[in-house]
Amino acid sequence: MALEKPYADVPGTIIFDADMSRKGYHLNQFCMSLMKAENRAKFKADERAFLDQWPMNEEQKQGVLTRDYNRMMAAGGNIYFLAKIFSTDGISFQDAASTMTGMTVDEYKQMMLNGGRSIEGNRYKENSNNG
Repeated sequence: MALEKPYADVPGTIIFDADMSRKGYHLNQFCMSLMKAENRAKFKADERAFLDQWPMNEEQKQGVLTRDYNRMMAAGGNIYFLAKIFSTDGISFQDAASTMTGMTVDEYKQMMLNGGRSIEGNRYKENSNNG
């Protein structure tokens, strides 16, 4: 019997829990492999060939190839492991986070300087007027 997950009711939120950890195990292990310079070099030389050495599913591989971090998180990726990918690409956490929000880097920076994202639209659906 699966555990009840009340947090699954928050729109636009992906919680990394035990189920997601199992789902993304190989994706996250691939990310951790990028801590080694020789693996970063192999990945940069032929991304697809390097990914094909890992038993990830195609959804996970496509997420990596397109650098769609939201897609990777939905496929079990942990943001702290995914950071190894954007570090390999030479971009900052802030730059990567802006792509996940659909904002420019400057818009994202300004939002964070102003206290973060609004709670509007980010409540439990059962407690929201819009859902």
